[in-house]
Amino acid sequence: MRGLMMDEPLTLAAILERANRYFPRGEVVSRRPDGTLSRIKYAALAKRVRRLAQALQQAGLKRGDRVATLMWNHAAHVEAYFAAPLSGGVVHPLNLRLHPDEIAYIAGHAGDRFLIVDDVLWPVFERFRDKVRFERVWVVPFGGMPTPPGAEIYETLLAQSSEDYEFPECDENDAAGMFFTSGTTGQPKGVVYSHRSLVLHSMAECMTDSFGLSQNDTALLLAPMFHVNGWGLPYTCPMAGTKLVLSGGGCGPEELLDLMEQEGVTFACGVPTIWLGVLDALRKNPGGWNFRGPVRVLIGGAAPPESLIRGLDRFGLRIMHAWGMTETSPLATAGRLKAHMHDWNDDRKYEVRCKQGYAVPLIRLRLMRPEGEVPWDGATPGELEVRGPWIAASYYNAPEAANRWSPDGWFRTGDVATIDAEGYVKIVDRAKDMIKSGGEWISSVDLENALMAHPAVREAAVIAVPDAKWQERPLAVIVPRDGASVAPAELEKFLGARFAKWQIPDGFVFATEIPRTSVGKFLKSQLREQYRDWHKQPESTKKD
Repeated sequence: MRGLMMDEPLTLAAILERANRYFPRGEVVSRRPDGTLSRIKYAALAKRVRRLAQALQQAGLKRGDRVATLMWNHAAHVEAYFAAPLSGGVVHPLNLRLHPDEIAYIAGHAGDRFLIVDDVLWPVFERFRDKVRFERVWVVPFGGMPTPPGAEIYETLLAQSSEDYEFPECDENDAAGMFFTSGTTGQPKGVVYSHRSLVLHSMAECMTDSFGLSQNDTALLLAPMFHVNGWGLPYTCPMAGTKLVLSGGGCGPEELLDLMEQEGVTFACGVPTIWLGVLDALRKNPGGWNFRGPVRVLIGGAAPPESLIRGLDRFGLRIMHAWGMTETSPLATAGRLKAHMHDWNDDRKYEVRCKQGYAVPLIRLRLMRPEGEVPWDGATPGELEVRGPWIAASYYNAPEAANRWSPDGWFRTGDVATIDAEGYVKIVDRAKDMIKSGGEWISSVDLENALMAHPAVREAAVIAVPDAKWQERPLAVIVPRDGASVAPAELEKFLGARFAKWQIPDGFVFATEIPRTSVGKFLKSQLREQYRDWHKQPESTKKD
């Protein structure tokens, strides 16, 4: 016997129509390159989405065609997020921070047919233009610059179509968005989201124990929209009626705090690097900004040190840690405290808040080793595997990467983690970043978080360097705080309170910055290459 429910397809059209009908006065606020703000209501945005969708079809878009974007965070990018899939195509945001050759490879592998590009990013496009074959290119006047030769004007495109356009019917399992992974072995891999997966993912983000977004919130998206689906917010905010604030190409900590205060931000998300700068600004000017209430700060991409969580708490910015990746759309876990934990002392609460949280509804997790599944005891590490309705089942045209899925269909994340009896995940390391010393594993993440709790340390990255006796030993790369200095012996002593002697780095080298990937994570492969002969350097602080 089958259920007697309506078979209503889960498509992005339902999200846009909800925003238009129930939250027409909801806003999308965009920060322009000159620091000024532009505003558009959800009702007006929905009309522009219909215009763009029709214009794409008039340009010859066929079902499944990819529409690339090369854009910062602003309202026109949100329009493309909806219009490309609702016209029957697939939106494909390109990561503008990659090398031009890599962007060209990704666009070619994806089969991108059209491109929408910001005027301020035209020079980026020029660097790989001769290596791609876009049929048409439209330029968005984001920075108010003249339209380059050979490009079409985005606003002219919209003016030639109708705001009453009816979207073509589509299946909920049709492709809607495409994003490519970063930091993987070999070439970047394409992940293709469906309408159904995006709708379900947006519903999960609205839930109280995940992002908890509603029409009472103002959300600030600091992560670039070309990174892991814009963390879901370009779809989740319209679904919930949440005011969405977009920071353009980014801004400094003080400008960011100004924006948060001015727009009444209640929820913000970004990688730890952003919030480290914000904390420094708040410490330098503790009375400089007044928020209307506590601000929920979502951090992903890398583990925030406990010192950052404690520091921002003092200023009313409460960090919630979450975990996910391109292949998980991206939300898979959220770090909310459970009800019985609210009476715990602060140290126990911070211990939990430093973890990546437990699985959001409909997502399943497990830890695996070659010998089988790992118990949830909070101590035994294994590779984290995941499955659910918005988890990738394969990569786009990449059969060589089929081994990222287990024989029974779980996605192998490459993250090494523990899970405690409450279900909280703690990412110990990336499998490729674990340090194996004398047959024993050392977590670089644990060492980094401990080092960044030292008052003189702004950032720390720990890598493995070759060792003739122990195979590998840890080396710490330290970025001191402005005006601060610290001796290696002091850092050794500091770590000695938490780590066994054999786990403490053999040396500490000091740098002005740590190289990063295009999405802000530590680029440890570059550090390993840079310091591969570190043990031969006489100026090192390596112990005997």
